[in-house]
Amino acid sequence: MRIIPAIDIIEGKCVRLTKGDYATQKIYNEHPLEIAKEFEANGIQYLHLVDLDGAKSSKIINHKVLEQITTKTNLKVDFGGGLKSKEDARIAFESGANQITGGSIAVKKPEVFMEWLTQYGADKIILGADCKDRKIATHGWLETTELEVVDFIREYEQKGIINCICTDVAKDGMLQGASVDLYLEILSKTAIKLIASGGVAKIDDLYRLKEIGCEGTIIGKAIYEGTISLKELQQFYS
Repeated sequence: MRIIPAIDIIEGKCVRLTKGDYATQKIYNEHPLEIAKEFEANGIQYLHLVDLDGAKSSKIINHKVLEQITTKTNLKVDFGGGLKSKEDARIAFESGANQITGGSIAVKKPEVFMEWLTQYGADKIILGADCKDRKIATHGWLETTELEVVDFIREYEQKGIINCICTDVAKDGMLQGASVDLYLEILSKTAIKLIASGGVAKIDDLYRLKEIGCEGTIIGKAIYEGTISLKELQQFYS
């Protein structure tokens, strides 16, 4: 199972939110590149970089942070937040993204999302399936739709998507454990490569997610708050 630390960006700074609420913003470092370099120094190979300004906006905003990290580290970065057009996708890939994640666009502009899939290939495009009470949430989780999360993932799997990040918003930043039952259901009803996100608090959570078959797990606040150390994570990739 791939270990994928998260760096969330607001105004160029590394922050974390709780349940996606922008009012809960906590700044952990004003220089995201420093954190990325620390991850790399500890053996991390992957990074989940989120443009939270972009997620609330209608376009990519923090692509310069992406470019800094991809030119000054060897981390393989998947980038999301605010990618709403072919132009945004182009900027993200030209700024060094290894993969891009589309959540809101897959709901609001499915034809553009499918264009990405055709142009860049299924290995480069990740479906972002963020949900509140099993309903897909969009626009930095500020809006909730009537789309049921498992149905949403299955529909896009049929269209050629092979990678999916699923975040249970209620778990995000709470350090109370991941949504294992939801992930088990997704894994039983699809053949998707599932990346779990939200709620990971301790190393046992990672063992459980690996055991059920998640392809990767995104970890955020647990690293920043010290409930999981970078040294502990090394057992998954050393």
